[in-house]
Amino acid sequence: MNADASPDTPSFTSPVPPGLKWSDALSLSMPFMDQTHIEFVDLLAQVQTAEDADLVARWQALIEHTDAHFGQEDRWMADTGFAPGSCHMTQHAVVLKVLREGLQAGQQGHLAPIRQMAHELTIWFPHHAQTMDAGLALQLKSVGYDPATGHISEPEALPETA
Repeated sequence: MNADASPDTPSFTSPVPPGLKWSDALSLSMPFMDQTHIEFVDLLAQVQTAEDADLVARWQALIEHTDAHFGQEDRWMADTGFAPGSCHMTQHAVVLKVLREGLQAGQQGHLAPIRQMAHELTIWFPHHAQTMDAGLALQLKSVGYDPATGHISEPEALPETA
């Protein structure tokens, strides 16, 4: 800590905040969901470690992946009548909107918002995965949903109304 900082003020020596790393704590024990989440974590790490010259391109790649990732989950929620779907889908839409705003800022030469958003994603994502995505995973398992085909092996387990 530097001498001018108060004991309650954290002192950081690196401009890049600690990143998110994949761990068993993030696993939902559903390989198709986990693989998408691993890819998200990897792309986020690439953003956090990117040099300024590469930052906007890495951010764009993260957005493209996240758009497909969220779209996939939204389809699964719709296919299985997932009751909390509207809240979960709304969160997806809001996060994508903010990520795209960061892209616009980055394209105008403002890189700090992207770096801050990347840091915030390292905080947001574990909570989202362990709550909203975990609930979706339970729903998919309970109805026997096959993500490759969209087939539901236990239609009697579907909710009567979403």
